Amino acid sequence: MQPAVEYRIEDLAHLSGATVRTIRAYQDRGLLPRPERRGRSNVYTDAHLARLHQIADLLDRGFTLASIKELLEAWDAGRGLGGVLGLVAEVDGPWTDEEAGRITRAELDARFGGAPDDAAVADAVELGVLEQIPGRDDEFLVPSPQELAVAVELHAAGVPLLAISGHLRELRVHVEFIASRFLDFTTEHVFARYLDGELPPTDDEAAEAADLVRRLRPLAQQTVDAELARAMRILANRHLRDHLDGTTTPPPPAEDIPVALPASTIQAVQQLVGAENVAAFVAAAAEREVQSRKLDQMAATNAQYAGVDELP
Repeated sequence: MQPAVEYRIEDLAHLSGATVRTIRAYQDRGLLPRPERRGRSNVYTDAHLARLHQIADLLDRGFTLASIKELLEAWDAGRGLGGVLGLVAEVDGPWTDEEAGRITRAELDARFGGAPDDAAVADAVELGVLEQIPGRDDEFLVPSPQELAVAVELHAAGVPLLAISGHLRELRVHVEFIASRFLDFTTEHVFARYLDGELPPTDDEAAEAADLVRRLRPLAQQTVDAELARAMRILANRHLRDHLDGTTTPPPPAEDIPVALPASTIQAVQQLVGAENVAAFVAAAAEREVQSRKLDQMAATNAQYAGVDELP
């Protein structure tokens, strides 16, 4: 049997990629076991090196140090990490079937009219629409070719590039809110039983939760697609009607429209309001009827948009 390998803290730091200061901080927080004492020296083993690699892997997956401590304590208590890491990998996986592409700066300029626009490119990189490839100043990774294609079409239709990026920023705020609400909803009704315990889920529980993530993942996009299509149909129709109504030939001034009322009607109005107020009364009555009909029309239109049959 070979003797266990022992390291000084400097050797451990070199092999693990952590700094000496970080290793000592992990010890103080209970993430890393204390070293054994050999005379006046502290001695570390392969167990310490493996623990540092575990911590680094969990940090890369987005766990906080507090969460990592809980997971490692569960591991030390005999509960596995495999299921939890599998769940994390499932959540971290792609949420779309779209594959990233690449584009050169020359190709990018050509797709947007041929005129270089450094400010627009920098804005796209900041938004993550483009990602600079290390060591290649003239080539970019395109995480979503579909999103870039939308920008190309909008620009070809006359939308300025900076207006497109500004719209994307605004859109992301709303989409992230929708995603947050969907996660809150599914956490409350589906995943709470896996996440609310004092200890991390067992391997079986984590595997079951990962399977649910796979099944529910497409539902968010399907729901948003269906609701966006419904909203666009309603609002685009209404928007078009409003604009068409605003472009029709305006009616002639009221004073140019002769109005003949029966003599009996004039007499009845005179008896109600007096001869001097006949014109004002007729105008007010006409305006009231116009407003009433507008309200009826709006109610009928909204019922139509909502797919509700008109009431008898």
